[in-house]
Amino acid sequence: MRRKPQKLRDRATLLLVPAVLRLPFALRLWLAGFIGRRLIGPLSSQRRRVAAAVRHFRPELPEAEVSRIATAVPGNLARLVIEVLSGPNLRRLGPKVPVEGPGLAALSEARDAGRPAILVTAHFGNYEAMRIALIARGFPVGGYFKDFKSPGMTRRYLDSAGAAGQPLFADTTEGRKGMIRFLRGGGMLGILIDLDRPQGVLLDFLGKPTRTVLSLAEMALKYDALLVPVWGLRTKAAPGFRVQIDPPVPQSEPRAMTQALNDAFGAQVRAHPEQWVWWHKRRKRSHP
Repeated sequence: MRRKPQKLRDRATLLLVPAVLRLPFALRLWLAGFIGRRLIGPLSSQRRRVAAAVRHFRPELPEAEVSRIATAVPGNLARLVIEVLSGPNLRRLGPKVPVEGPGLAALSEARDAGRPAILVTAHFGNYEAMRIALIARGFPVGGYFKDFKSPGMTRRYLDSAGAAGQPLFADTTEGRKGMIRFLRGGGMLGILIDLDRPQGVLLDFLGKPTRTVLSLAEMALKYDALLVPVWGLRTKAAPGFRVQIDPPVPQSEPRAMTQALNDAFGAQVRAHPEQWVWWHKRRKRSHP
């Protein structure tokens, strides 16, 4: 099968990223944020797409706040990309990242008992901050990932994320088998909830019906895993992140458990709207 040519955006990213990664860590993060906010945001469709999503989910917000969020998000996204591709630097930060929240005690008990856990997060703040901070404290946290559309970016991601911590499981048949073995052995799996999937069902998110997969709750029930919302929040103070662990979602039935996850995520987006990427296709013409 003939491979599709890389998009201009992907080719430009693969040229720009290596140059930025040669800079000292703090400088590369500042530069990434500047480029995202001042160049990528204004010159691409990012600001427009973010603003449209904010108006959809938060129609009550004044236009000044919509504009503030749409201006900030491209910078935070560019920082996220460079942070994720700076695995060794992130790993060194792990012990310094504060870990707090009402779910920490329950997660610690699960680790000590060898009980599996599904750590639900999103493209919000920096999801890798959660993984590296918990790994540094002895939690056996693995990651689940889908290939980027760019093979070059996928290779870079795997090299970097693998350096930050293992194991990593691909969205393939073999990867999913490995993921299940990991859970059954008491592992803790970090996974993102904020992508639209055809098999999802309409549940409330920020007051709007939004297609959301039930599979995370279904796995938690099947493998008696703790289901815990966990957030890697950006902070102005060093080291630049803190990890917030919410209370585990009580076991019931998949729709109710998934709605609880959406509610937990929605609360974080309301509190820190500029930290979510906003355009991950959670709304489509086929549903509201």
